[in-house]
Amino acid sequence: MTLIAPSLLSADFARVAEQMKSVADGGADWLHIDVMDGRFVPNLTWGPKIVGDLRRVSTLPFDCHLMIVEPERYVDEFIEAGADTVTFHLEATPHAQRLLAHIRSRKVRAGISITPQTPVAMLVDIIDDCDLVLIMSVNPGFGGQSFLPRSMVKLREARALIDARNPACLLEVDGGVNANNLRDIVATGVDAVVMGSAIFGTPDPAATVRDMRSLLS
Repeated sequence: MTLIAPSLLSADFARVAEQMKSVADGGADWLHIDVMDGRFVPNLTWGPKIVGDLRRVSTLPFDCHLMIVEPERYVDEFIEAGADTVTFHLEATPHAQRLLAHIRSRKVRAGISITPQTPVAMLVDIIDDCDLVLIMSVNPGFGGQSFLPRSMVKLREARALIDARNPACLLEVDGGVNANNLRDIVATGVDAVVMGSAIFGTPDPAATVRDMRSLLS
């Protein structure tokens, strides 16, 4: 079963608890939390305190995606705040293998993400240390962008690498996923899809999650 992870980046934070409950009621599997620092990507979002506050209003697994420089300085704070998965960018740290091992030692899922310009081949030497690979199908930093077609090739490449080297690793995609391309994207072999505006930009996020699930059946 493909996991659906609504991205809170697109939620209405004046009603965030209500919207988190709505997607949970609709059958969402995870909540995707984008952490941006204004340096690695040209946007600012939230830090560990907000993650900890959100943790109190949902029992869904938190899929925390750190789009920040020097993620090694902050992963422990996000784990302590309640993250179930911590994903950081290969491009943001010189010691990705060491950080993956550290996250796993904290008994949470360790993920690595790559931006559109980074080839899947860059993951070869660390794939054995990954619990999750996140392929960015837009340039990270803002919601509502269009899916980059080249990402289909990268998803197939990542699927082949995972199957050959670390079949327990999950493959996730983030960026521009919607009802029009969902089936084609899932056909590449992804295990989890992040969806932001395609869910929270609709009048009834719970119904939209159910509609997306029906497309996958």
